[in-house]
Amino acid sequence: MKRLLGVMTLLSAVGVAEAQPQKTQAAPPAQAAQPAAPEAGGLTWTAPKDWEAQPARPMRAATYRIAPAKGDTDSAELAVFYFGPGQGGDVDANVKRWVGQFQKPDGTAVTDKETRTKKETLNGLSITTVDVKGTYTGGGPMMGPSSPKPGSRLLGAIVEGPEGPLFFKLTGSERTVNGAEKGFRKLVESVKKK
Repeated sequence: MKRLLGVMTLLSAVGVAEAQPQKTQAAPPAQAAQPAAPEAGGLTWTAPKDWEAQPARPMRAATYRIAPAKGDTDSAELAVFYFGPGQGGDVDANVKRWVGQFQKPDGTAVTDKETRTKKETLNGLSITTVDVKGTYTGGGPMMGPSSPKPGSRLLGAIVEGPEGPLFFKLTGSERTVNGAEKGFRKLVESVKKK
Protein backbone atom coordinates (compact mmCIF):
# COMPACT_ATOMS: atom_id res chain seq x y z
CA MET A 1 0.00 0.00 0.00
CA LYS A 2 2.80 2.39 0.88
CA ARG A 3 4.40 1.47 -2.36
CA LEU A 4 1.17 2.25 -4.27
CA LEU A 5 0.87 5.63 -2.56
CA GLY A 6 4.48 6.39 -3.45
CA VAL A 7 3.88 5.60 -7.14
CA MET A 8 0.71 7.73 -7.14
CA THR A 9 2.58 10.62 -5.55
CA LEU A 10 5.32 10.29 -8.16
CA LEU A 11 2.77 10.18 -11.00
CA SER A 12 0.99 13.16 -9.56
CA ALA A 13 4.25 15.11 -9.39
CA VAL A 14 5.03 14.23 -13.02
CA GLY A 15 1.53 15.36 -14.06
CA VAL A 16 1.99 18.67 -12.26
CA ALA A 17 5.35 19.16 -13.90
CA GLU A 18 3.81 18.50 -17.34
CA ALA A 19 1.03 20.94 -16.62
CA GLN A 20 3.52 23.73 -15.82
CA PRO A 21 4.09 26.03 -18.75
CA GLN A 22 7.30 25.19 -20.52
CA LYS A 23 9.67 27.94 -21.56
CA THR A 24 10.35 27.56 -25.25
CA GLN A 25 12.58 29.47 -27.56
CA ALA A 26 10.69 32.00 -29.59
CA ALA A 27 10.20 30.92 -33.16
CA PRO A 28 12.06 33.03 -35.69
CA PRO A 29 9.82 35.62 -37.30
CA ALA A 30 8.12 34.30 -40.42
CA GLN A 31 9.57 35.71 -43.58
CA ALA A 32 7.09 37.57 -45.71
CA ALA A 33 6.03 35.39 -48.61
CA GLN A 34 7.01 36.78 -51.97
CA PRO A 35 4.01 37.15 -54.27
CA ALA A 36 3.94 34.55 -56.99
CA ALA A 37 4.95 35.72 -60.44
CA PRO A 38 1.95 36.26 -62.69
CA GLU A 39 1.44 33.42 -65.11
CA ALA A 40 -0.77 32.30 -67.97
CA GLY A 41 -0.45 29.87 -70.85
CA GLY A 42 2.65 28.22 -69.41
CA LEU A 43 4.50 31.55 -69.18
CA THR A 44 5.49 33.90 -66.35
CA TRP A 45 6.56 37.55 -66.40
CA THR A 46 7.62 40.33 -64.06
CA ALA A 47 5.89 43.71 -64.20
CA PRO A 48 7.62 46.90 -63.05
CA LYS A 49 7.11 47.49 -59.32
CA ASP A 50 5.45 50.87 -59.88
CA TRP A 51 2.77 49.41 -62.15
CA GLU A 52 -0.35 48.77 -60.10
CA ALA A 53 -1.93 45.33 -60.55
CA GLN A 54 -5.69 45.64 -60.98
CA PRO A 55 -8.52 43.27 -60.00
CA ALA A 56 -9.41 40.38 -62.30
CA ARG A 57 -11.33 41.29 -65.45
CA PRO A 58 -13.05 39.15 -68.09
CA MET A 59 -10.79 37.66 -70.76
CA ARG A 60 -7.63 38.98 -69.10
CA ALA A 61 -4.78 37.15 -67.43
CA ALA A 62 -3.71 40.44 -65.78
CA THR A 63 -4.25 44.19 -65.95
CA TYR A 64 -1.83 46.91 -64.79
CA ARG A 65 -2.39 50.61 -64.28
CA ILE A 66 0.50 52.93 -65.14
CA ALA A 67 0.38 56.34 -63.46
CA PRO A 68 0.03 59.31 -65.82
CA ALA A 69 3.18 61.14 -66.87
CA LYS A 70 3.62 64.71 -65.71
CA GLY A 71 1.16 66.84 -67.64
CA ASP A 72 -1.22 63.95 -68.38
CA THR A 73 -4.45 63.31 -66.51
CA ASP A 74 -5.23 59.73 -67.53
CA SER A 75 -3.29 56.64 -66.60
CA ALA A 76 -2.18 54.09 -69.18
CA GLU A 77 -3.16 50.43 -69.03
CA LEU A 78 -1.40 47.19 -69.82
CA ALA A 79 -3.86 44.39 -70.52
CA VAL A 80 -2.56 40.82 -70.70
CA PHE A 81 -4.81 38.47 -72.65
CA TYR A 82 -4.71 34.68 -72.78
CA PHE A 83 -7.51 32.79 -74.50
CA GLY A 84 -6.26 29.20 -74.27
CA PRO A 85 -4.46 26.75 -76.55
CA GLY A 86 -5.14 27.41 -80.23
CA GLN A 87 -7.26 30.49 -79.40
CA GLY A 88 -6.84 34.22 -80.01
CA GLY A 89 -5.98 34.15 -83.71
CA ASP A 90 -2.65 34.27 -85.49
CA VAL A 91 0.04 36.84 -84.82
CA ASP A 92 -0.25 38.82 -88.07
CA ALA A 93 -4.05 39.11 -87.79
CA ASN A 94 -3.72 40.48 -84.25
CA VAL A 95 -1.04 43.00 -85.25
CA LYS A 96 -3.28 44.13 -88.11
CA ARG A 97 -6.26 44.42 -85.73
CA TRP A 98 -4.28 46.48 -83.20
CA VAL A 99 -2.99 48.82 -85.91
CA GLY A 100 -6.56 49.10 -87.25
CA GLN A 101 -7.62 50.55 -83.88
CA PHE A 102 -5.64 53.73 -84.70
CA GLN A 103 -6.24 56.57 -87.13
CA LYS A 104 -4.24 59.57 -88.25
CA PRO A 105 -5.46 63.01 -87.08
CA ASP A 106 -7.30 63.43 -90.42
CA GLY A 107 -9.29 60.22 -89.77
CA THR A 108 -7.50 58.07 -92.34
CA ALA A 109 -6.00 54.69 -91.49
CA VAL A 110 -2.50 54.38 -90.07
CA THR A 111 -0.23 52.75 -92.66
CA ASP A 112 2.42 50.06 -92.27
CA LYS A 113 5.07 52.78 -92.78
CA GLU A 114 3.77 54.51 -89.66
CA THR A 115 3.84 51.34 -87.59
CA ARG A 116 6.87 49.57 -86.19
CA THR A 117 6.72 45.79 -85.90
CA LYS A 118 9.54 43.45 -85.02
CA LYS A 119 9.89 39.67 -84.73
CA GLU A 120 12.51 38.33 -82.35
CA THR A 121 13.35 35.41 -80.10
CA LEU A 122 13.75 36.03 -76.36
CA ASN A 123 14.23 33.30 -73.74
CA GLY A 124 13.56 30.73 -76.46
CA LEU A 125 10.16 32.26 -77.28
CA SER A 126 9.01 33.81 -80.55
CA ILE A 127 7.82 37.37 -79.88
CA THR A 128 6.29 39.95 -82.18
CA THR A 129 6.20 43.56 -80.98
CA VAL A 130 4.17 46.42 -82.40
CA ASP A 131 4.32 50.19 -81.85
CA VAL A 132 1.62 52.47 -83.26
CA LYS A 133 0.61 56.10 -82.58
CA GLY A 134 -2.38 58.24 -83.46
CA THR A 135 -6.03 58.50 -82.47
CA TYR A 136 -6.98 55.38 -80.55
CA THR A 137 -10.47 54.22 -81.48
CA GLY A 138 -10.32 50.96 -79.53
CA GLY A 139 -11.62 47.54 -80.30
CA GLY A 140 -15.11 47.39 -78.86
CA PRO A 141 -16.78 48.05 -75.50
CA MET A 142 -14.37 45.88 -73.48
CA MET A 143 -11.23 46.59 -75.46
CA GLY A 144 -10.80 50.35 -75.73
CA PRO A 145 -11.99 53.87 -75.04
CA SER A 146 -15.65 54.87 -75.29
CA SER A 147 -14.66 57.79 -77.51
CA PRO A 148 -11.63 58.28 -79.80
CA LYS A 149 -8.47 59.38 -77.96
CA PRO A 150 -6.12 61.55 -80.07
CA GLY A 151 -2.42 61.57 -79.18
CA SER A 152 -2.37 57.93 -78.09
CA ARG A 153 0.17 55.17 -78.43
CA LEU A 154 0.04 51.38 -78.29
CA LEU A 155 2.96 49.11 -77.42
CA GLY A 156 2.10 45.48 -77.94
CA ALA A 157 3.83 42.13 -77.69
CA ILE A 158 2.54 38.75 -78.77
CA VAL A 159 4.47 35.92 -77.16
CA GLU A 160 4.02 32.46 -78.67
CA GLY A 161 3.96 30.27 -75.56
CA PRO A 162 3.78 26.50 -75.07
CA GLU A 163 0.03 26.64 -74.36
CA GLY A 164 -0.93 29.31 -76.87
CA PRO A 165 -0.17 32.99 -77.45
CA LEU A 166 -0.06 35.59 -74.71
CA PHE A 167 -0.97 39.16 -75.73
CA PHE A 168 0.48 42.20 -73.92
CA LYS A 169 -1.24 45.44 -74.95
CA LEU A 170 -0.17 48.77 -73.41
CA THR A 171 -2.34 51.76 -74.36
CA GLY A 172 -2.57 55.35 -73.19
CA SER A 173 -1.53 58.88 -74.03
CA GLU A 174 1.66 59.06 -76.04
CA ARG A 175 3.47 60.89 -73.23
CA THR A 176 2.55 58.33 -70.55
CA VAL A 177 3.29 55.36 -72.80
CA ASN A 178 6.64 56.96 -73.75
CA GLY A 179 7.48 57.07 -70.03
CA ALA A 180 6.48 53.41 -69.62
CA GLU A 181 8.38 52.15 -72.69
CA LYS A 182 11.51 50.96 -70.82
CA GLY A 183 9.37 49.17 -68.23
CA PHE A 184 7.36 47.52 -71.00
CA ARG A 185 10.53 46.32 -72.70
CA LYS A 186 11.84 44.87 -69.43
CA LEU A 187 8.53 43.08 -68.90
CA VAL A 188 8.69 41.59 -72.42
CA GLU A 189 12.30 40.50 -71.81
CA SER A 190 11.23 38.84 -68.52
CA VAL A 191 8.64 36.54 -70.15
CA LYS A 192 9.75 32.91 -69.87
CA LYS A 193 8.41 29.39 -69.65
CA LYS A 194 7.37 28.45 -66.14
